[in-house]
Amino acid sequence: MDSNEKLNDINNLFGEIAKDNDKFQSSFMNFVGNVLTEGALDVKTKELIIISLSMASRCEWCISYHVFQALKAGATKKELMEVGYVTTLMYGSQALMEMNNLIDAINQFENQK
Repeated sequence: MDSNEKLNDINNLFGEIAKDNDKFQSSFMNFVGNVLTEGALDVKTKELIIISLSMASRCEWCISYHVFQALKAGATKKELMEVGYVTTLMYGSQALMEMNNLIDAINQFENQK
């Protein structure tokens, strides 16, 4: 599945959750919005951290979504790749294999900022 399909999956999932339990959906999205605003860390830095955690937890959908968001926040391909290397340093071969998802997302979204 490519990164664009993963973004669509995420949007569809949240649409279904909202239909079933709008209160949960609203609360969760409010939390996300509050965390991902400027604070002691800027949004780009937060997105880079999230990408590393997404790679470590092997969440392909998270990688796709947060690469898209990191690029919108001003991250460069070089920064995103370095996040991948740091994650691989700490998590080994599993994170190394998630570099495939990272590179796929970068290549698909780099020009869509």
